[in-house]
Amino acid sequence: MKKDIIFHPVTGVQVAIVRNHSEADHEEWSVVVINRNDQPVSNVFVTSKGYGNSESGDNSEQKTSTLRHFFAEIGTGGHVVVEPIMPEVFHLYNEYWVSYFIGSQIYDKKFIFVPDSIVEANLIPIEPLGLKGVLHE
Repeated sequence: MKKDIIFHPVTGVQVAIVRNHSEADHEEWSVVVINRNDQPVSNVFVTSKGYGNSESGDNSEQKTSTLRHFFAEIGTGGHVVVEPIMPEVFHLYNEYWVSYFIGSQIYDKKFIFVPDSIVEANLIPIEPLGLKGVLHE
């Protein structure tokens, strides 16, 4: 039963939305999970979705598909690219629910990028990626 599972606070795992430039100098954005723990995390499950109001101004609701991703392990100080993300959804809430194990302990956290938070003014250098992006801790 879920009520019997002890969930400890998530520390050392972050989600970033990073900008990369392709060979043709075209901007490409990606969602990355970073493990800053001193041990690997395993059985990493990431659920992503976007939701909010449409940009059309008519206050209609807009939702993206829910995507699910699994990674067997993210090594110590490592990272994985979860998925590409299009700037056309930056006006939505972009939610990434990350669950993983360290040893036999499960950890679980929702990382939510609020509408219009993925903008040039909020970009910072993201180490160890060597890219700029928006970091959620």
